[in-house]
Amino acid sequence: QVQLVESGGGLVQAGGSLKLSCAASGPIWSIITMAWYRQAPGKQRELVAKVTSGDNPNYLDSVKGRFTISRDGARNAMFLQMNSLKPEDTAVYTCQMVTRRRDYWGQGTQVTVSS
Repeated sequence: QVQLVESGGGLVQAGGSLKLSCAASGPIWSIITMAWYRQAPGKQRELVAKVTSGDNPNYLDSVKGRFTISRDGARNAMFLQMNSLKPEDTAVYTCQMVTRRRDYWGQGTQVTVSS
């Protein structure tokens, strides 16, 4: 069974940058959407960024202009480049790939932004 493996989380200072990676352990067919979610303590999980085949990426308003979602040429990996990080970006970030058969989720990676 194909799994998503995340990396790149960590502790950074406000204003810094971080790049999250999400790699599939094998090919995933019929991908509809790739997305990044995050969940901060005491808050519901929210959609940070997503890209659907053939469409431009969509972003949470609070991260627009600072975060960039991308994928590799094989479409078995995705990334979230995070710039100008703020303390309110602190959360567990989780990647998702949606297919016609099922959705795949990563384990989540902690991002902590200190002030």
